[in-house]
Amino acid sequence: MHKLRFLLLIPCLMWAVPLCNAQSTQLDLPLASQHAVVTQRIGVTDITIDYHRPLANGRKVWGGLVPYGQVWRAGANQNTTVTFTDPVTIEGKPLAAGTYGLHMIPNEDQWTIIFSNMHTAWGSFSYDQKEDALRVTVKPATADLHNALAYDFDQVQPDSTVVVMSWDKVAVPFKVAVNLPQTVEASLHNQLRGLSQYTWDAWDDAATYMVDNKMDLNEALKYEDKSIQNEERFENLMTKSRILDATGQTEQATAIRNKALAMGNAQQLYGYARQLQRQKKQDEAFAVFRTMGQKYPDNWLTYAGMGRIACGQGDYAKATEDMKLALGVAPDVGKPSVESLIKRLEAKEDINQ
Repeated sequence: MHKLRFLLLIPCLMWAVPLCNAQSTQLDLPLASQHAVVTQRIGVTDITIDYHRPLANGRKVWGGLVPYGQVWRAGANQNTTVTFTDPVTIEGKPLAAGTYGLHMIPNEDQWTIIFSNMHTAWGSFSYDQKEDALRVTVKPATADLHNALAYDFDQVQPDSTVVVMSWDKVAVPFKVAVNLPQTVEASLHNQLRGLSQYTWDAWDDAATYMVDNKMDLNEALKYEDKSIQNEERFENLMTKSRILDATGQTEQATAIRNKALAMGNAQQLYGYARQLQRQKKQDEAFAVFRTMGQKYPDNWLTYAGMGRIACGQGDYAKATEDMKLALGVAPDVGKPSVESLIKRLEAKEDINQ
């Protein structure tokens, strides 16, 4: 009878073990190592690390809780994973877009960072080196105490970042970089297959980015022609003229730019003239301001443009008079900037600088 009671008790004892540790395969219960997700965007590429954060709590972590020379799950509980939405390089070595199980082999003087094609396992207990997508070796560094393991993104640049795993008093960095022109071009190609392909501004935005960043100008020209095909506007004609200038087609660029200027409203022309001034092209800017005077003689921006011409000629009295005319008809949102320009002119300050 006693033996039977003991045998009946065994399953209860076996099920009691996980309950004592407040773990469950069925229920959502607090974990000793809590879940965290961190994401950093580089260009148009998202890097996401999904992990659990064990606590040091005064224990010897490195060479103790986490043995040296053995594959470690780089966190707690199930696989720590890292996801790249585009191809990247890790410490200069290529890695395809995708989600990877992140494992590490710690040592006192160097660490191995492992990106495994298997990312749904529990920890590193079933880790298989044959499933590695990439391994890199990095140097650890001493760090301020981190009781909870943490991943962070440091040294963020337009095309790279350094991922840092910190726990206890050790930090382990590895550099992630992207080929920015290549990933942006691929992203634009995909984005412009959606609803945005039917708008003028999406194609124009893409072409503008490409010419601004000296990317594939032939592709940029194709994009701009698509924009103009959807709707011919001052903005996309001006961008096309920039692309043509950049490819040495100056006569065509001038013709397209003149066409755009004939279409431009007062705000667009004034903005373009100010852009020319920032490029130190004063004579060209003043020509645009004069065109505004012919097309939009009573517009407040036209008066402002005339004031800038007078200032450029050293006639501060005339410039102030023109700017006060601008103030009289300017919308409320524009008055503060005009008032500021009047004060500068009254102090005989060159507002075109």
